[in-house]
Amino acid sequence: MVRGETSWALQSALDRRGLGPVAGVDEAGRGACAGPLVVAACVLRPGDGARLSELTDSKLLTPAARERVYDRVLARAVDHAIVVIPPDEVDALGVHVTNVEGMRRAVAALRTAPGYVLTDGFRVPGLPAPSVPVVKGDRAVACVAAASVLAKVTRDRIMAGLHDEHPVYGFDVHKGYTTAEHGEALTAHGPSEVHRWSFANVAHAAAAHGRRPPRRVMLSAAALQAGAPRADSEDVSQNGLFAEEDLPGLRDLRGGARFS
Repeated sequence: MVRGETSWALQSALDRRGLGPVAGVDEAGRGACAGPLVVAACVLRPGDGARLSELTDSKLLTPAARERVYDRVLARAVDHAIVVIPPDEVDALGVHVTNVEGMRRAVAALRTAPGYVLTDGFRVPGLPAPSVPVVKGDRAVACVAAASVLAKVTRDRIMAGLHDEHPVYGFDVHKGYTTAEHGEALTAHGPSEVHRWSFANVAHAAAAHGRRPPRRVMLSAAALQAGAPRADSEDVSQNGLFAEEDLPGLRDLRGGARFS
């Protein structure tokens, strides 16, 4: 399902059948190795997808276009909520579990109770309304695309602020994602407290500089293979390859399988 072939048909169909309000949910920063994970939920008026002419997947828009769409979405949306999840939470629980929990929190923060929730790409259990994951949802569903823009612009602004605090990493350019420039900065300076120490490339840079994590970290198997410094009690996971419901007691353990 891609925009142009569907004309936002799925959301329109749900609205016509009285299953709205329809909330879309998406995140920004899942694959970044620095900075927060930002999750947004958005409820649009029926038909507003057609009125927001530039609306599409935030990754396909220029920075200037994203800012324009961001302002227009805020002006027209029935409701929206944005959740910012700091790197320490991502390190403690793993990025996928944190992402799922962030989507629950974003939907719960809406003042308008949704009749249906559409998520981008994967199932999110525990939502307060029926939900369906949509492949390429940020290109196929107007409210998911709107959520993606809200999340992306919010996170980009945060990363610009972090650049002012940590200028050696170039956060204003790559926004915390793994690029050649970012990798060179990590090699030269080692990671900062705003990096995700559970990620393999950050763990490798920390090991090279002889640094230990500044907080409790659930190391991935890849990070351990990179020689990451760790405490004996630290947890190990596949860093994003499992969901909370896959591991009984995960909320209590705050991590994956124990490593010893």
